[in-house]
Amino acid sequence: MRDKAKMIFGNRISKGDYKKAVASKAKYAKRYGDDKDANYVTAIKNNPYIGEILGVKDIKLDDVRADDIFDTNKGIIVGNIRMGFGHYRISMAIASAANSMGYKPYWMDLNSYEDTVCTKVISNQNDLYSMGSRISQRSNAFNKLFWEPMNYEGFRKLSYNASDQKNAELMAPVFKNIPKEIPVVGTHVWPAQAAIHAGMKYVVNAIPDNWPMALHLAEGSLHTVQTHSAYMGYRILNGMSGDDVLKPMPAESLVYTGHYVDHELVTNIEADCQARIERKKNKKPMRFLLSIGGAGAQKEIFAAIIKYLMPAIKKDYVVLYINVGDYINVWEELCREIDELESVTNTHFQDFLETESFCQDALKNDISGVHAFYHENIFEAVYTTNMLMRSTDVLVTKPSELAFYPIPKLFIKRIGGHEQWGAIHSAEIGDGTLECRDIPHTLQMIRLFIKDSTVLNNMCENILNNKKAGIYDGAYKVVEHAMNLKRIGG
Repeated sequence: MRDKAKMIFGNRISKGDYKKAVASKAKYAKRYGDDKDANYVTAIKNNPYIGEILGVKDIKLDDVRADDIFDTNKGIIVGNIRMGFGHYRISMAIASAANSMGYKPYWMDLNSYEDTVCTKVISNQNDLYSMGSRISQRSNAFNKLFWEPMNYEGFRKLSYNASDQKNAELMAPVFKNIPKEIPVVGTHVWPAQAAIHAGMKYVVNAIPDNWPMALHLAEGSLHTVQTHSAYMGYRILNGMSGDDVLKPMPAESLVYTGHYVDHELVTNIEADCQARIERKKNKKPMRFLLSIGGAGAQKEIFAAIIKYLMPAIKKDYVVLYINVGDYINVWEELCREIDELESVTNTHFQDFLETESFCQDALKNDISGVHAFYHENIFEAVYTTNMLMRSTDVLVTKPSELAFYPIPKLFIKRIGGHEQWGAIHSAEIGDGTLECRDIPHTLQMIRLFIKDSTVLNNMCENILNNKKAGIYDGAYKVVEHAMNLKRIGG
């Protein structure tokens, strides 16, 4: 196989940058070893959390008794990592779509194989990224001088991709005993790169966000994007080597699909939007969902929102959902900061069946007060937001992967410059606000949602029109492209 760190889509990497890429791999190999000759045993196991909901089975690397065998006709691998909630969320959307289309999604989390070099390398980088996110929220100087430039321009460069390609060579061994003819959808670039290095034949790289970065390139795969602007940026590798004009990506390597959204949400768009409009018309309490991820970053913004809404909650003008994901410490910190929060909150902690029951009940019945959700398991933590979205009027979130979901959205301040383009895209297609970059503007937008029906109703109408245009069909399209690669290749 050609060394993918030396040349990227016909664009040669400088000797200095290639040397850095080789050194990056050598650093990790020295720290964690190189298991290229390992023969990891593969087992298909039932997923006890979202297996029944999404038809997902897990790919494990151990010698335990398997619950199933690979289906090389209907099987499709969703390759992912735990790096924040966004990549898991995309994975769930792809699995949901595949399941609805009659395929068998296999969940392959490259950050879950603790004894492998692959997981050790990913975990190290994940820890660094999480630490950077937290520091960026505490230090304006760090954010301005390092974090924003790194997320906005650093990850954009082809030289960064060269290092990732070298590091991904250390991740390839986990694919050794997986049938090479099963299509792989990588919902982070590393699973896509690792799959290519491992010789998987049909690989789709489902690119997140709306800011083209070389970080997300996995040459040899089919790249999918959620917006037309991202398509143009990736096609010409815009800005990925300063002001240089680069050789473009081949047309057959890139395709626009639309937003990656779960089947369960797409098929209920009409009913859910109509319910929002009816609640507003009948002066029912407005339902806000605070989705807190990213290791609890931006806690001070969420605390300000909760404090502001507390009088309206007591008067039954507002209902508040708070999902702290798998970060119980965030909930505890919020309770310490807001004296009355704990006493007025109905907690839905750890019992996922009870959470499911609440979400179904909220679709049909009136509810009141504050409802907080926490689940230690990552699957349950992420999917709780998906379930709550259907009965929510307004989702309050940073403009990350949730920016692409079919629900009215209020965007708080981003984490990393790349995220701002998710809010811009959402505002342009009319299903979300502009990015509110400080607390006063965030609270202004909340007041507007509560007092003026125009904003919510317009967003609901735009969501309905977007659905008709196929904007939310991206997950289905990704699965179609993955299976078509196999049909064409076979």
